[in-house]
Amino acid sequence: MNNFKEKVAIVTGAASGIGRALSEAMSREKAIVVAADINQEGVEEIVSKTRKEGGRAVPKRIDVSNPEDVKKLIDDTVREYGRIDYIFNNAGLSISGETHDLTLEHWQKVIGVNLMGVIYGTTYAYSVMVKQQFGHIVNIASLAGLIGFPMNTPYATTKYGVVGLSTSLREEGADLGIKVSVVCPGYIDTGIFDAAIMLNVDKEKIMDNLPFKLMEVKKAAELILKGVARNKAIITFPFYAGLLWRLYRLHPALLNPLRRKTVKEFRALRAE
Repeated sequence: MNNFKEKVAIVTGAASGIGRALSEAMSREKAIVVAADINQEGVEEIVSKTRKEGGRAVPKRIDVSNPEDVKKLIDDTVREYGRIDYIFNNAGLSISGETHDLTLEHWQKVIGVNLMGVIYGTTYAYSVMVKQQFGHIVNIASLAGLIGFPMNTPYATTKYGVVGLSTSLREEGADLGIKVSVVCPGYIDTGIFDAAIMLNVDKEKIMDNLPFKLMEVKKAAELILKGVARNKAIITFPFYAGLLWRLYRLHPALLNPLRRKTVKEFRALRAE
């Protein structure tokens, strides 16, 4: 691919899932990867692995819901390397359940990481990139941010926000030399499912009833980086994700049967 050779790339949520796969893939492309995560042990592990394979990576502990942590990450990276070529705002979490079972604390936790964390990373990186007159911001959203996701309303809400942020900023940044992409994948085999909170329902049963097969995370990272190299505005995959999005844009009501099926199956499992 060679688009990432000697480039400085920050990845949040780098200890697992898509973030880890992106860090590994870019390290193989000889990028300088700043691997950031709240899981210090996890990022140190991934950095150790990439270094043994000849890659260049540094671990950083960060809580993306804390703006001071994010600012320090950006400032430290610029001070050490003189620039930021890419930032992948990837860290995220999920709390699933019926909305009437959610507390404000649930909402605040999801919004703090999935939306505010992306806003902090985007804001601080964008400020640096405006001065540089180059850079690429890549925000990881979800298919849920394009078509909705019943029984996971906080997650979908934040991902819609990330899509809106990214597509709006893309037009602002274009004349300033800054690229912005948003990634909206379907079901990917990441750690988010293992760490997800599912209220009043058995997590294993939910996982057994997913409508689509989980895509391997290494393949997902490959598709993301290909889309970034092409400067795509919205990167969607697998095939069904793009298809569902097109159907939704054609006529939103076409997806109502699928949404109702999701609600019905969730409530059936809850009743068990």
